[in-house]
Amino acid sequence: MPEELSTPIYLDHHATTPVDERVLSAFQPYFTEQFGNPASVDHSFGAEAKRGVKRARKQLANAFGTRPEEFIFTSGATESDNLAIRGAAEYAINQGDGSHIITTVTEHDAVLEPCEHLEDEGFDVTYLPVDEHGRVDVADVADAIREETILVSIMAANNEIGTYAPLAEIGELCKAEEVLFHTDAVQAVGYRELDVDTLGVDLLSLSGHKIYGPKGIGALYVRRRRPKVHLKPLLLGGGQERGWRSGTLNVPGIVGLGEAVRLADSEREARVVHARELTDLLWELLTDELDNLTRNGHPTDGLPNNLNVSFGGVENKALVKLLQPEIAVSAGSACTTGSVEASHVLQAITDDESRWHSSIRFGIGKDTTEREIQYTAEEVTAAVSRLRKLQF
Repeated sequence: MPEELSTPIYLDHHATTPVDERVLSAFQPYFTEQFGNPASVDHSFGAEAKRGVKRARKQLANAFGTRPEEFIFTSGATESDNLAIRGAAEYAINQGDGSHIITTVTEHDAVLEPCEHLEDEGFDVTYLPVDEHGRVDVADVADAIREETILVSIMAANNEIGTYAPLAEIGELCKAEEVLFHTDAVQAVGYRELDVDTLGVDLLSLSGHKIYGPKGIGALYVRRRRPKVHLKPLLLGGGQERGWRSGTLNVPGIVGLGEAVRLADSEREARVVHARELTDLLWELLTDELDNLTRNGHPTDGLPNNLNVSFGGVENKALVKLLQPEIAVSAGSACTTGSVEASHVLQAITDDESRWHSSIRFGIGKDTTEREIQYTAEEVTAAVSRLRKLQF
């Protein structure tokens, strides 16, 4: 590795991100100095912790165009997705409102697994297909809605191939049909405008560690204005978070999440420009030197920091291993790593099995440099060429 690149290059920002120093500075005092329980109302330690939580709620509300009281803090996006889907479904069935849910085949496992669980409980789930770019057709959503439909759950941006969903169109449809609309926006925060009223979203999940915040913290937006959303809680106990999510609040994590969201929102335009320039550069450099490459995902309407490429004639795990320890990339979602099965997302967009097993996901970060991209392109080109020669 060149001397000016003294540390390994991290290009797996869809899996997790380093904590921004500004975020760390914001939440660190809540571990050692302002460590009170926000439920302890009788002294200043509790009051200071409560102020930190209140500030974070306001930061989230400002970023998503809503009200502070419409956010529930959770342990992360997986819990948020479960609370949104299972909570809404179980409340609806208890009210006799219906038992049908609509989602897509390319959702994150944190959505697919709860849906499969609900199927075991007697719910009916429709899994919509996507096109060759991983995009769901709004007409398919419309055709799938029926009288007993209670919820549509479609992610804002795919975590593997970056494709955006047509949220506003789906939101408008769901509103007209009086069906709840949930979106997992984990990957989209900081790159896509996510005003919940503009998009017509009733429930929105987000995570701290995907936006340069701490791990173990997330949030769920729940519309409290008309139409008011009701959920059945998954965790019972002390009644925190208005009874929807019991348990002592993770104040340091909440403060860190609030600051990370604030920065992601205020710096969104700059991050988008930076990411797109570097992603385009990496694709250009790779295609200049290598043939038989396929870009997976939507060519224009997707995450600017995502580049998912299938390298024809190369086994992806071998390529990832060959790039170690200098360059960190992924052969798939961090949530499916270790599985012998090919990505369910790639299986949904193509029947070409060679693309399934030769894909690499590059995730550009806000601090990734042009020199790092140039070096990555050089090393990937050399590694692919070497692996292709070994095939013959």
